[in-house]
Amino acid sequence: MNYALVTGASRGIGKGIALSLAKAGYNLILTCHKNIDALNAVAAEAKKYNVDVCTFSGDLGSPDICEELFSYVHNNNLSIDILINNAGISYVGLLQDMTYDEWNACVNTNLSSIFYTCKQCIPNMLQLGYGKIINISSVWGNAGASCEVAYSATKGGVNAFTKALAKELAPSNIQVNAIAFGLIDTEMNNHLSLEDKQDLIDEIPAGAMGTIEDAGQMILSVLSSPNYMTGQIITMDGGWI
Repeated sequence: MNYALVTGASRGIGKGIALSLAKAGYNLILTCHKNIDALNAVAAEAKKYNVDVCTFSGDLGSPDICEELFSYVHNNNLSIDILINNAGISYVGLLQDMTYDEWNACVNTNLSSIFYTCKQCIPNMLQLGYGKIINISSVWGNAGASCEVAYSATKGGVNAFTKALAKELAPSNIQVNAIAFGLIDTEMNNHLSLEDKQDLIDEIPAGAMGTIEDAGQMILSVLSSPNYMTGQIITMDGGWI
């Protein structure tokens, strides 16, 4: 039985992706860093669509924790043919005020975790003869954002990682793409005041923030795209950037 692995699925974009996949009939392996209660609530909602759902809690920015996840996968004979790398954190503030630990946490969560999960998933996809990897990026990986240097740098890294890995895996019928989201209505934006959010919305031609349901539908769209589409950074931002 094949599964789609969705990292960072306890809330926000990851939750939207998980529920959209469940509704479409995909079996799921869902992960979170710490909030297992929220993840289990997402899993319970996903199971209403009569799909199998497994959950795992741990920091995938750690190679040891990632190996624990895949030991669980292998020990339970689970086969992953779809990998959605969504886990991510942000840091908002001046670069000179950022600590080394904050920088490392951002890099490990947003970028290194993608290396770890891909490294673990690729052998099974090669054995299957197919697979799809979708990395969640950001418009700030394309354009950069003031006071979000680390976040922008990691998402730029995600874009380059995606393009390079796509070339490496295309001969093996494994597609690798990324989606660069704009302003999506999630908890990650809770540091913004209502006035700040409205100022941003006023800049977006579509006149609104995207929703997590929009994000989930975008994932389904990429999954259903021809295999010839690979190595792409697809922007979904309401025409913003």
